[in-house]
Amino acid sequence: ALVEMIGTVIFAPILLGITHLEAAVMGSVIAAVSPAVVVPRMIKLIDEGYGKDKSIPQLILAGASVDDVFVIVVFTVLTAFASTGEITGSSFLKIPLSIVLGILLGALVGLCLVLFFKKVHIRDSIKVMIILSISFLLLDVENRLEGIVPVSGLLAIMSMGITVNQKYDVLSNRLCVKYNKLWLCAEVFLFVLVGVAVDIKYAFAAGVASVLVVIIALVFRMSGVFLSLIKTDLNKKERLFCMLSYTPKATVQAAIGTVPLALGLSCGSIVLTVAVISILVTAPFGAICIDRLHKKLLDK
Repeated sequence: ALVEMIGTVIFAPILLGITHLEAAVMGSVIAAVSPAVVVPRMIKLIDEGYGKDKSIPQLILAGASVDDVFVIVVFTVLTAFASTGEITGSSFLKIPLSIVLGILLGALVGLCLVLFFKKVHIRDSIKVMIILSISFLLLDVENRLEGIVPVSGLLAIMSMGITVNQKYDVLSNRLCVKYNKLWLCAEVFLFVLVGVAVDIKYAFAAGVASVLVVIIALVFRMSGVFLSLIKTDLNKKERLFCMLSYTPKATVQAAIGTVPLALGLSCGSIVLTVAVISILVTAPFGAICIDRLHKKLLDK
């Protein structure tokens, strides 16, 4: 993720005429891997037994999850800096503190939910609504505590889900089915709303340069994955598969791509444009590569 951000910071100012800080914000938006594309495909590979000996699908799943968390935290810091123009040593100290407190808060809430669900028997649909409500509450806690104690609401939500999965896996599996059905509708709303926010004229004006930025970022991304795998026992084909598997971008870009525009940042329109183009270019590319090449690149 860092390598991809560095590539964006180097080339986006040249191609798009933005500042290095704006390029850093853009890099943090497009650097995340899409769980919507990667996760179901890796689960399918696990079920079919591809890359099982070296746990390659599990490696990609774990790496993509950490990648997204890291990128979202960096994005939050950069947008705050771009909005206020102020950054101090304490700003950087808040990053690890917000991560730790977010994880602890989410784990505590998750444990409470597990105890509650084991004692109180209610329909799974109601449990999903309760968890969704608490998720929004955790985001609000982050906003309410701003300036007092740094807490990452997004990490708290992820930690809550992980805790429920670890402590009550039977319920977790049932809730996953419910959330998958819910996601079918939520995904449509998410991408439609992102599409509505895009300025088509602006997108066409920056079209070629934006596509070049996305392609260059992908090259840097794949280079970063290659560097991460240097001391592993994966062969060349398996490393290539990992590099291709980390290219899809979709849900995270759709979720945070509009934030700079909503904050009134001067780079808001171009960041959103590049985020949308990254989805259009990389989501089908990554999905096709995983679907078509896994039999050739991985052992079953």
